[in-house]
Amino acid sequence: MAAAPTTVHGRIESARTELTPTQLAAGLLFVAALGVTFLFAQDPLVHDSMHNFRHAAGIACH
Repeated sequence: MAAAPTTVHGRIESARTELTPTQLAAGLLFVAALGVTFLFAQDPLVHDSMHNFRHAAGIACH
């Protein structure tokens, strides 16, 4: 078993060789869908719940 890549470049190269084009496209589509959801979901209740989730996940957003 090869050593895990420790740099961003190594991870990109690893993903490039291990994932199929269909898997890459599905991943990019998922990330794009999340981005659009976060961009347009500005209802205060939705926004607050996403904000609280980010904090619970350990992500500092301000």
